[in-house]
Amino acid sequence: MGSRILLVGSGGREHALAWKLLQSPLCEYLLVAPGNPGIEALGRSQGAGKLGLAAVSAEAVDDLVALGERQRIDFVVCGPEAVLTKGLGDAFASKGIAFFGPSQAAAEIEGSKRFAKDLMRAAGVPTAAYGTFADVAAAEAFIDSQPGDVVVKADGLCAGKGVVVTSSHDEAKAAVRSMLEKRCFGDAGARVVIEERLTGRECSMMALCDGARFVLLASAEDHKAVFDGDRGPNTGGMGAYSPSPLVDATMTERIA
Repeated sequence: MGSRILLVGSGGREHALAWKLLQSPLCEYLLVAPGNPGIEALGRSQGAGKLGLAAVSAEAVDDLVALGERQRIDFVVCGPEAVLTKGLGDAFASKGIAFFGPSQAAAEIEGSKRFAKDLMRAAGVPTAAYGTFADVAAAEAFIDSQPGDVVVKADGLCAGKGVVVTSSHDEAKAAVRSMLEKRCFGDAGARVVIEERLTGRECSMMALCDGARFVLLASAEDHKAVFDGDRGPNTGGMGAYSPSPLVDATMTERIA
């Protein structure tokens, strides 16, 4: 007997997760909340009788938990970050329902760039030099004190769009004013992290962790700039590929 799985989310990420979960012999039934037309089409192409959609918001913690109990869900997979920072994992755990994703406390690593940077510094993880500010004058003084260009980041979640990679101090100050004064990212930009701009190719190496053990996933390179040649503002992602040619066995061992 397989598991009844609830997948939370409505984006391309959840489409990929649904596609893969439906292939598992351990999946008896997959319910997606709220899903999207592409996910719904999977029910016709590969998940006949195994896939359903529920019109429940991916942000509604109480409604999602009630849905899980009502549908006798065994296992929950969550795609979006925002609801993790609201404690969705903790809420399901309190009902005895297995949940794939971090607790609310652990999700703060994604929910606050300041928290993540402070954690890396405390743990001795190499990271770009930075400062955190809620005041425009203090932020601009910090920018003036930097010998090179900087990156301005809204502290909170902005769907991957809250980072401005600047090429001058004037551009950086404009980004700060846009976030702190004009609130272009709402409350997510009420505080900013300003860090030194590092030049070079970027790759990601993610791991699954249960608090005591970890398993590395494959490396990947994500391309966020809206135009070719790394030009234009950052987006939630214009594409990615895996594995990254930058990560060989030696680099993997170093990361681990």
